Amino acid sequence: MRVLLIKTSSLGDLLHTMPALTDAQREIQEIRFDWVVEEAFAEVPAWHPAVDQVIPVAIRRWRKSPLKAILSGEWSAFRKQLVTREYDLVLDAQGLIKSALITRMARGLRVGLDSESAREPLSSRFYDQVVAVQKGEHAILRLRKLFARSIGYRVPEYQGKSGICNSSFTEDSIDDETMDSDVHFSSQQQTILFVHGTTWKTKHWPEVYWIELAEIVNRAGYRVMLPWGGEQEKERAEKIASGHDAVVLPKCSLSELSHHFQQCSAMVCVDSGLAHLGAALSIPSVTIYGATSMDLIGTMGGNQHHLIAEFECAPCMKRICSYSGYSRVKPACYQQITPQYVWQKLSEFVHLAG
Repeated sequence: MRVLLIKTSSLGDLLHTMPALTDAQREIQEIRFDWVVEEAFAEVPAWHPAVDQVIPVAIRRWRKSPLKAILSGEWSAFRKQLVTREYDLVLDAQGLIKSALITRMARGLRVGLDSESAREPLSSRFYDQVVAVQKGEHAILRLRKLFARSIGYRVPEYQGKSGICNSSFTEDSIDDETMDSDVHFSSQQQTILFVHGTTWKTKHWPEVYWIELAEIVNRAGYRVMLPWGGEQEKERAEKIASGHDAVVLPKCSLSELSHHFQQCSAMVCVDSGLAHLGAALSIPSVTIYGATSMDLIGTMGGNQHHLIAEFECAPCMKRICSYSGYSRVKPACYQQITPQYVWQKLSEFVHLAG
């Protein structure tokens, strides 16, 4: 059985999808997937052994210059690649109009979420068949149900904290060539990785807290490791590292980052795709949630622990904080999740010294 999967972004969403692929592969041994994904994340689907072909799409970039995308031939090349094969099933696991349009262009039985289940209800009009999946459950479980009901098998018994890694890929599935890097650590160097970058402003733990946590981590005998994406994240990483025993990683691919992650004793994270990557690799982590809900999109797996803001308007699920009262820090919902508290919980959960 050959399935074309439409799940274009983001990193966390892609990692949430992998347990569903594993379910399908266990139930139908001959099943194989091709996967349409945003070009920035094209390396990720190949980490799963059930994926044969990765088909990159550049919707984010094409939106900025649609005429250029057409005149350059990129759009027509993508469409040609999309219709090269007729699939037994074309599955939209995104539930958005943009993903539904891609689904509609492909050849095969087109299946997606019904109007009550999809994030954008209008997307359901583009499919040949629709599937109902209850809202309010964690994204991983919703995707496992979507795959099972679309392909035709029962969802395997939910394994609670089995995690993404235990049900999809392991570090061995990521090419060892990505180990080539200028940053190396001896086995004696104990390192705590800070996942400080995320998308929404409301998901950012205050920068002053990161700086203070770096001091606490160093006093306990650990080095700090800081990844970054864009220039703004790089500047924040350099501020946190300044004056501390800390290393700011070079610009890395996701596969390279995964190997750096595996050198760490533990991670402290905000709600971001990299937090899910750490969970997928079973790295002991504490992830901080303020504006968003861990019940719907939180990290899962062994040694994954959550610190949840206890604040009057949390989780607000908003990109911009609207709280107008007094607060020592912004966003205000994080003021009680102090660096001392984070270190205390991290030490308890992953048995660190300090």
